[in-house]
Amino acid sequence: MVSKQKILIVDDDNNIAELISLYLTKECFETMIVNDGESVMPVMESFSPNLILLDIMLPGMDGYQVCREIRATYSLPIIMLSAKGEVFDKVLGLELGADDYIEKPFDSKELVARVKAVLRRYKPVSASTETSDDKCVDYPDLSINLTNYSVVYMGQTVEMPPKELELLYFLASSPNHVFTREQLLDQIWGYEYIGDTRTVDVHIKRLREKIKNHANWKITTIWGIGYKFEVRNS
Repeated sequence: MVSKQKILIVDDDNNIAELISLYLTKECFETMIVNDGESVMPVMESFSPNLILLDIMLPGMDGYQVCREIRATYSLPIIMLSAKGEVFDKVLGLELGADDYIEKPFDSKELVARVKAVLRRYKPVSASTETSDDKCVDYPDLSINLTNYSVVYMGQTVEMPPKELELLYFLASSPNHVFTREQLLDQIWGYEYIGDTRTVDVHIKRLREKIKNHANWKITTIWGIGYKFEVRNS
């Protein structure tokens, strides 16, 4: 029997949290609710969620701070929930490591669709199941494996949220090919994603903070167009 995927719901409004739980339970997810930021890290190991729905406006420790703490240890997907609709709030959430951002009030079908879309794109497997068909690209001092969602840079494993890794893999899989922001948004986030191209810029910025330019390769900005993974001839 296939085990249910687990969703951790973090929201101080228990009525909203229960409603979200109801939607997801009907879709055969297992859920757990916590109503404050301080309770998140203690349940991470015991519950082992596959995805976190994280409200921003929490008492005590807000969602941004919770996101920072989660990202320091875990790379599972995070979808932020908030009544805040300003671009600044969305960008800040994405910069801290969120994979998606949903504004309240939200439609139940959209919420479930976003959860499923994010989980579809994040399917880590154990090393024992790796085969010669692994999706992996290698460059000097950089190895990106989409099969087990791992990145090794300068001999060290680099923790990355799913969307960052997928974006890096996609660019590195087509060296010296220029992609527009719209193409990257469609490819990595999918047509279901309702966002703007600034999302791509935020993720590129985070990648550059973790993966510095190399003598043989780098992520290059093509001004007014988009980005490419530039590989230099040795």
